[in-house]
Amino acid sequence: MQFIGAIIGSFALLLSGLLLAADEKNGFDVSDALVPADEIIWGGVPRDGIPPIHEPKFIDAQDAKFLRDTDRVLGVYRNGIAKAYPIRILERHEVVNDSFGDEAIVVTYCPLCFSGMAFSVHNEHVDLKFGVSGLLFNSDVLLFDYQTGSLWSQIRSQAISGPLQGTLIPAIPAAHTTWQNWKSRYPATQVLSTDTGFGFRYISSPYKEYERSGQLMFPVNNRSRDYRNKERVLGIKIGDAQKAYPFKELRKHGLSSFTDTVGDHTVTIEWLKKDRYARAIDSSGEEIATVIVYWFAWYAFHPHTEVFEADSG
Repeated sequence: MQFIGAIIGSFALLLSGLLLAADEKNGFDVSDALVPADEIIWGGVPRDGIPPIHEPKFIDAQDAKFLRDTDRVLGVYRNGIAKAYPIRILERHEVVNDSFGDEAIVVTYCPLCFSGMAFSVHNEHVDLKFGVSGLLFNSDVLLFDYQTGSLWSQIRSQAISGPLQGTLIPAIPAAHTTWQNWKSRYPATQVLSTDTGFGFRYISSPYKEYERSGQLMFPVNNRSRDYRNKERVLGIKIGDAQKAYPFKELRKHGLSSFTDTVGDHTVTIEWLKKDRYARAIDSSGEEIATVIVYWFAWYAFHPHTEVFEADSG
C-alpha cells in the first residue's frame, strides 16, 4: 500500500479500519471470507485508490536510463520473453496486468511486505484482471479481480472471499533482484516504462523510512522474534512444505549455490550476496516460484515454517 506514514502517524487510521462494518469493507462483502473478517484491515485508500497498470508500455534495456544498476526490479522470463518491472514503479501501482505472448499474467508487489509475486491468471474461460482493493490481511495487499469482485491474498495466493473463494492462483517465477543482475542475465529484456499515464515521477521510494524502521504499520496474526521483522528471506512453498531462507543465514553459510531439502523435495539454492537475491531450482533444473519477503510477513502466513540455519547447512 502507499506509504502514508505522515498521515497514519496516529492510530486514528488503523482504528477506523478496524471499525469498518464486519461484513462489508471498501465495498467488498467479506461475510464469507476464509479469514476472520475483523482481520481484514482497511489500508487507508479506497478501492482502486492505488491505480493498477492495465496497458503497460515497455522500452528496451539500453533506453532505461532512469534505472541505476543497484535499483531493484521484479524480473519475469516467460515464453521466451524477458521483462523487468522496476520496484520504484511497482511501489506506486502494486499491480500490472500484462501478457507474455498468449499468456495473461499479473505482476504484483506489496511494499509493506517487500513481496513481489507474479501469477498466471487464466481461470476457466477468462483471463482475470486485477486491481488493488485498499484492504490488507496480515499487512499484505488484498487484490481483487474485476470479473467477479473476489478478494485475493497475494502471499496466500488464493481468493479469500467472493464467487471464486478458495481458488488458488498459480505463481510463476519472478526475480526480486538488482537491475544489473537482471540485465546481465537477459540483455534483451524489456523494461516497464515510466510512461504509465499517471503523474508519478518514480524518482525515489516513499517507503525508505518504513524499510529502515523495525515497526509495522498494521497488525499481523503471528509474530516471531527469531529474526528482525524486516529481515529479508527467500520463502519456498512446495505442496504443504514451507521453508524460509533468511538472508542473514545465507550470508553466514557463504556458498553461492548449495543443495537442500524442502519437505521431501531436493532443491538447489542459488544466493547472490552482492545483489541480495536468492532463488530455488528443482531436481529437474526448473526454477521454482518463490518469494523474497520480509520475515514478519512470511512468518505471519507460515507460522509452522521450517527455517534454514547456516550451522545446519
